[in-house]
Order: sequence, then structure tokens, then C-alpha cells
Amino acid sequence: MKIAEKVNRQNLSAYKKSLKYSLHLIVHPFDGFWDLIHEKRGSMAAANTILIAVLLVRIWRALFTSFMFIRYDPEHFNILMYSLQLILPLAIGCLSNWCLTTLFDGKGTLKNIYMAVCYAMTPYVLLQFPMIFLSNIVTSEEGVFWGYLDQFSKIWIGLLIMCAMMMIHDYSLGKALFAAIATAVGMLIIIFIMLLFFSLISDGFAYFISLYKEIAFRFY
Repeated sequence: MKIAEKVNRQNLSAYKKSLKYSLHLIVHPFDGFWDLIHEKRGSMAAANTILIAVLLVRIWRALFTSFMFIRYDPEHFNILMYSLQLILPLAIGCLSNWCLTTLFDGKGTLKNIYMAVCYAMTPYVLLQFPMIFLSNIVTSEEGVFWGYLDQFSKIWIGLLIMCAMMMIHDYSLGKALFAAIATAVGMLIIIFIMLLFFSLISDGFAYFISLYKEIAFRFY
């Protein structure tokens, strides 16, 4: 029993350290992302926690930000669909990047890519959460600063993701930019294939349903 408790405490301590490491990483991205992967400073548990925090802040942002900045109808707001708007592009982007960088001698695994992207979204939680309260305090004239801060958080995340691609794949800046463009193209291709696949499945079901109805109509 004591051994189990000791192991649990060690696991909890390691989790806290890996989660706290995100604060270091966002201000020291090059060393941070290198150590995240190669020195095992990160963890999937912490990455998942950051992603959940991003989802929660994003939902709260949509529901509680002042109508001067964001307008959502709470009665028609679908939390599941709104969450999928982040989760699906994240999953497709990680998959696309892994597939393409494998061809371009990238050294990162799918797990590394996912973990790095989740850690790179830390500024979203740190900045967007207080901005929810700020939006309900500032006047419309002061709202321009709210907009600047909103754009700054997104640019910060974009730069962190670019640094992550350079460090985990051991790319130069030029090669990382090329990989980013290729990843975007790959995402479009994956989305097209998914839509085509679901369209074919839908047409197949529709055909068999119509065939069943025709048989049932003729014999019954």
C-alpha cells in the first residue's frame, strides 16, 4: 500500500512538473521544445490537460465574452460541434504533418507533434481567459486594445508551433515553412478524402434502403 502511494505521489509530481514546464516553454521556445521531446520534459497527460483547458476557455469565451466582441446565441450554441471545430482540425493537422514530414526526413513522431502543438496552445489559456472578464469591463473605444491582445495570442501560438516544427523535426526555418504549407495542403486533401468517403457511404446506405423499400413494396 505504501509503495502504491509513493508511486502515485511520484506520478503526480511528474505530472505537475510537466504541466508547469509549459510556462517555461512559451518564453524559451527553441530550448523548450527540444527538451520537451528529447529530454522528456513533457507528458501526454499534461498535453491533454492543456487541450481540455483550451476547449473550456474557448467555450467560455464564446458564451461569456461581451457582445461587442463576440456574438453567439446561447440558445442555439452546440458545445459538441463547437469543440469539434478545434479537435478535428488539430487531429487532421497532426496527421497531415506527420505523414508529410516522414517523407521529408522529419524526426518527430505523431505523439511528439500532438504534444508539441498542445503545449504551444498554452498562451491561449493564459491570455484568453482573463480577456473574457476584460471584455465586460472595457468600453467600445477601448475595445481596440482587446482586439490587439486577441490577435497577439494567436500570433504567439503560431510562432510557437513553427518553433516546435523546427525543433522536433530538426528543420531549418525554410524547411519548416515549406512543411507548414505542405501540411495545410495535406489537410485539404485529407478533408476531401473524408468527405468523399462519407458521401460514398451515404449513397451506399441510400441505395440499399431504396432497394429494401422496393422489394417490400412488391412482395408485401
